[in-house]
Amino acid sequence: MVNITKKSNTLRKAIASATLCVSKQETIDAVVQRKVPKGDVFEFARAAGLFGVKRTSDVIPDCHPLPVEYTSITFEISGLEINILVEVHTIYKTGVEVEAMHGASVTALTMYDMLKPIDKGIEIRNIKLLEKSGGKSDLKNKQFPELKAAVVVCSDSVFEKQSEDYSGKAVISRLEQLGIETLKYDVVPDEIESIKSKALQLSGSEHQLLIFTGGTGLSPRDVTPEAISPLLNRTIDGIMETARRYGQERMPYAMLSRGVAGFIGETLVITLPGSKNGVEETMDALFPQVLHLFKINKGQKH
Repeated sequence: MVNITKKSNTLRKAIASATLCVSKQETIDAVVQRKVPKGDVFEFARAAGLFGVKRTSDVIPDCHPLPVEYTSITFEISGLEINILVEVHTIYKTGVEVEAMHGASVTALTMYDMLKPIDKGIEIRNIKLLEKSGGKSDLKNKQFPELKAAVVVCSDSVFEKQSEDYSGKAVISRLEQLGIETLKYDVVPDEIESIKSKALQLSGSEHQLLIFTGGTGLSPRDVTPEAISPLLNRTIDGIMETARRYGQERMPYAMLSRGVAGFIGETLVITLPGSKNGVEETMDALFPQVLHLFKINKGQKH
């Protein structure tokens, strides 16, 4: 199955439909009047459709088991057609479009099975996805070329050229995928005044996004939060709360990260861990949805 461990839980919705076409009005009348020999077609089909939604991963190999938190199955009669509408919600890492379509198909097949003794001309048509929402797929193709970034690596060893930088380059690579150009890339030692000076230098109209990597842990030389926190005129605690929660679900020490985030003037500053893996996980947790705040900061509504 596809690896979804990097994804975050979000509210996901999908609506699917199917159409059952009968060959005569008498069939529709029997359904509406509850006179079908096998029983109440709508109620039996609805129950089967609910099972179909919940058991999707049992019959479709690449579908992940997921918590189905809401399902609605409704019917609408139009002439000799019965339109089936299935809506499914979950809060999970992957979407429910296949679950909705599977539910629609099982509902339609159940109706077919119940009606075939009285109508040999029944057809199932147009099983399709009508709508889906939730997750990063909503933003998958969104680019942010209007934003310009600066990336600063806080590391004594990289500054002294005793080791190579991987985390800063990983940040730049992720930003490129979002269409964000990194105008400035720099390395500073793990010293409060050096980090402060660089933050003040790069926070301005030229850079809307300023990302520091390194120095957010608990070693004596990890001082990035002490340097950046006094400079923030608007802190955004939820950014790093989200990053730590995401990380803690994947490794037991993420709670020890002391990263901070907020605005220095009009520049968003985010402090990330110093390891490449920590940086990539934090970027997975925050981007691209964190970039929505630039619209809010300009007074636009959610």
